[in-house]
Amino acid sequence: MEKALGLVGTLNPPVTDNKENILSEEAFLILHSGEIPEVAYHGSIHYLTEDPEGPLLNIEPQYLISLEKAVVQRYRAIILRDVTSENRDRSIYRGLKRCAANWKRLVSFSDKKSIDISSIRKEVINALKDFLSQEIMDVSSGKRETCINCSYSVLTEFAYGLGLSRDDLPAKERIEESDN
Repeated sequence: MEKALGLVGTLNPPVTDNKENILSEEAFLILHSGEIPEVAYHGSIHYLTEDPEGPLLNIEPQYLISLEKAVVQRYRAIILRDVTSENRDRSIYRGLKRCAANWKRLVSFSDKKSIDISSIRKEVINALKDFLSQEIMDVSSGKRETCINCSYSVLTEFAYGLGLSRDDLPAKERIEESDN
């Protein structure tokens, strides 16, 4: 039976022998990983280079670029998810507190890897402004209770980290009104 299936002598047959395809598969896994894509990134590197059940590849740093880009894109997706008003009542929503933490992680990762995230920064700035405007409008009108799950200081630190100024944010009182 094993011989008929081509499994004799290959306990862990590789999905593919092509290094580029293997790296592409790992990038795909990172893109669809959980809340901290860096964990998936380091797990992928371990699997690819050290795990006895992995392909045991010798990978030059330039070949890791696709995995690094996948980490950045995964962070982008989860950050934007949490500053999208339509997600506030969905089970996937994690809130501004987690969003701010993920932004810090993305900045740290991109700084370490010298990856330009300026376009993502612009997206997040616009999304955060829209999110806060919608949240204040909905809560002020009684349409919903607030979903802001962080202090104003965490929110301002997040906003400043994006490059926003105090003038770009709603007044503290408006945010706190939405908390009551």
